[in-house]
Amino acid sequence: MTHHRNNQNTQQETQKDTQHSTPTKAVIYCRVSSPRQVKQGQGLQSQDTRCREYAKARGYDVIETFHERAVSGGLLDRPAFNTMLEYIKQLNSNGIVVVIDDISRFARDIESHWTLRRTLKDTGGTLESPSIEFGEDSDSILIENLLASVSQHQRQKNAEQVKNRMRARALGGYWPFSSPPGYVHETVAGHGKLLVRSEPMASIIEEALKGFASGRFETQAEVKRYLESQPDFIYKTKKGEVRYEEVIRLLTRVLYAGFVEKPEWDVSLRQGRHKGLITLEEYERIQKRIQSAARAPARKDINAAFPLRGFITCADCDNPLTSCWSKSKTGKKHPYYMCFKKGCEAYRKSIRRDDLESAFEALLTQLQPSHKLVQYLTVIFRHEWDKRLKGLDDIKSTLRRELTKTENQIETLVNRIVDTNNTSVITAYEQKIMVLEKQKLIAQEKLQNRAKPQRTFDEMFELALNFLSNPCKLWHSEHLEDKRTVLKLAFEQRLVYCRNEGLRTPKTALPFNMLGDNYMGIEKMAERVGFEPTVRLHARWFSRPVHSTTLPPLRSKCLHLR
Repeated sequence: MTHHRNNQNTQQETQKDTQHSTPTKAVIYCRVSSPRQVKQGQGLQSQDTRCREYAKARGYDVIETFHERAVSGGLLDRPAFNTMLEYIKQLNSNGIVVVIDDISRFARDIESHWTLRRTLKDTGGTLESPSIEFGEDSDSILIENLLASVSQHQRQKNAEQVKNRMRARALGGYWPFSSPPGYVHETVAGHGKLLVRSEPMASIIEEALKGFASGRFETQAEVKRYLESQPDFIYKTKKGEVRYEEVIRLLTRVLYAGFVEKPEWDVSLRQGRHKGLITLEEYERIQKRIQSAARAPARKDINAAFPLRGFITCADCDNPLTSCWSKSKTGKKHPYYMCFKKGCEAYRKSIRRDDLESAFEALLTQLQPSHKLVQYLTVIFRHEWDKRLKGLDDIKSTLRRELTKTENQIETLVNRIVDTNNTSVITAYEQKIMVLEKQKLIAQEKLQNRAKPQRTFDEMFELALNFLSNPCKLWHSEHLEDKRTVLKLAFEQRLVYCRNEGLRTPKTALPFNMLGDNYMGIEKMAERVGFEPTVRLHARWFSRPVHSTTLPPLRSKCLHLR
């Protein structure tokens, strides 16, 4: 009886060994969850080494390895795992062993774990690991559930810890997320990872933001064209275009104003530790412009070949002239401006581009003031600049009073929130407090910036004076945006062109009106005593009636009527 049982046990063990040694082919599956682990860590390599040692000890023939790079353990959609399933299907062989280093490397979510487990089993794969023995009995399933639950808890706990650390950094004024265009994270003493300018992208974005805030770029389409004209702006499509989504993303990032905000993490707007590209006041101006005007589409036909397109109107119908290329019999293309409004006397009558633009350049030349008048203007600007510098203390006092007033308003609203239980009223107060907090930050920023000028007089007014003294110089720039800027700064409205008369008298902007022909002949300032005669005249008092100038016959008739 004992001998029979021993033989039976020996047969069962032999059968188990035979069943266990049946699968000879194996594949290895490794996974890391972050890009940092892919670039810096050795997680994939160490997992691969341990799995190969296990396969060698079991006598498996490793035929392929699949590495899952930067995929979270809670996800089901995995590129390398899906490729592995297709590979196993193509082998058309049951019993392929899939070796993993640990259950946490397979999945870190109970639901995802069992979904992937069933998918692998249906495909014909058998999961094995040097850390755990998978089985179908209740005890093995219990252990597997416990380990999968622990892996899920570790993933969730790690996520909570990472979020808390990142939120703490954001509360301190640091940006713990990926760096935006124009910035890069660098290790700075006393700060750790800090956003710093990344050139030339920072200067390009700064120019775009300040241009839109000041009105130099009137529409988002103009910002888009400016970014597309910059070779160093890398956020473009394969066709060299910049998407409107990218333009909106740049215009609405408060990070570029030197501030940090993360509302979904309860991180309110606060001063950042990095240096902004623009001020908060300029940022708010940009937001108002975005909200007040709809996005204008970028016209494909506005290009450097026809910079006056849309700005010159037809004298007959007041419709903006369009442009086109005309091909001659020889195949050579010639540029023309023309009016395409039906019913107009000048309909489809072409105007040579060179003729029109030459007339425009001649007009710009006429706007150029004398050198002496530019010198007078420089003296006036410098006088006002010095006057402003002397009045900085008064400006700072005014800003301090505004800041104190805003803080008092915030304190009053906070006290009202404490005293009320109405949810709608509390919400209204909180929204008002958010607006006042932003005004407070702007006032603090102004107070800080008004302490001393950020640039000298020459740096501030050099470009403006150069433009006023010679607008043709900017017009001859290679960039379309510079040419369009000349049109905006030099003229208040569109120019009218007549085919027989040329450009009509334009309505120039205020600076050129002041520097126009009416002022060109002035060589000296007016006398301080004014325009009245400098010699005082003696007044005469008459005690007798004034002698009448009426003729005698008419005088006698008037007396008779009395």
